[in-house]
Amino acid sequence: MSKNRRRTIWRPSKPSWWTPESAATDEARYRSRRRFMQSFALGSAAIALGCDCGPREAATLRPAQPSPPEVLNLYPAQASPSHRIDEVTPENIAATYNNFYEFTTDKARVHELAAGFRTRPWQVEVTGLVDTPTTFDIDDLVRRFPLEERTYRFRCVEAWAMVVPWTGFPLARLLEAVGVQSGARYVRMVTANDPEQMPGIRSQGWYPWPYHEGLRLDEAMNDLTLLATGIYGHELPPQHGAPIRLVVPWKYGFKNIKSIVKIELVAEEPPTFWHTLAASEYGFYGNVDPGTPHPRWSQASERRIDDGSRQPTLVYNGYEEQVASLYPGGPSATP
Repeated sequence: MSKNRRRTIWRPSKPSWWTPESAATDEARYRSRRRFMQSFALGSAAIALGCDCGPREAATLRPAQPSPPEVLNLYPAQASPSHRIDEVTPENIAATYNNFYEFTTDKARVHELAAGFRTRPWQVEVTGLVDTPTTFDIDDLVRRFPLEERTYRFRCVEAWAMVVPWTGFPLARLLEAVGVQSGARYVRMVTANDPEQMPGIRSQGWYPWPYHEGLRLDEAMNDLTLLATGIYGHELPPQHGAPIRLVVPWKYGFKNIKSIVKIELVAEEPPTFWHTLAASEYGFYGNVDPGTPHPRWSQASERRIDDGSRQPTLVYNGYEEQVASLYPGGPSATP
């Protein structure tokens, strides 16, 4: 793989999560990576990493059902200057290591089983305690809210991690557009429930489908909370939660619900998928906390999926400066 080019980004001060310049990756690197990954070098890199994800899988890095040209032309979006740059996980690795139980529990096979997932037509219903309940067509939604690219750390509750360039818009913009009523305290979200296309729903009927998650309203309105429609400079492919998913970078991955079809503003804390199944293992808040172990493993360190290296886990996944004020009792405390 070619040597990284580096650039300097001026900032008036360096917050606690700032990564030194020596670890930064020029955005041109990952913008050109999708072309690079379609070459022979993709296979060489995959072999070196011990990963069976060579050139034959290049097609899985893009949606099988592309959007209209006027939507495709929105990618790549302008990179946000207010969000840090970090060492980005190679796209072919991130695209072939996914948790998406609606398809399978096998991380290495999600991209295969999801490859033909139909994302058009697609609608997102926004309802509940809002002034203007609205059902958005996905292409109208993407065109309505300006897209930007943000590179975030991503941390799974299983103690593995990656760094991903997402494209999307803040969830707050959507909520402001429909008008949040005074009684709203939480945001409930629901994933598509399509057994015909999602074989994991058929084979794992004991789970309480559809997948459902929730945030406190102030969490949802935080600027970091993103509705992502793209990744690595192009539209989301199915294994990443096409056509629209949630990205909350200071929380464990199970909070980052995929393939959203409904967003509902509610007054009471909503039940959530994994918290309902195993509350002692998957808290409602799901904040990344190195000091609070999972009942079955430590959270003190994390494994990067690209090179297998272990690194100390950061409180709130490195976003303490932006979100610690939301949790006066600490990341694992409940009100």
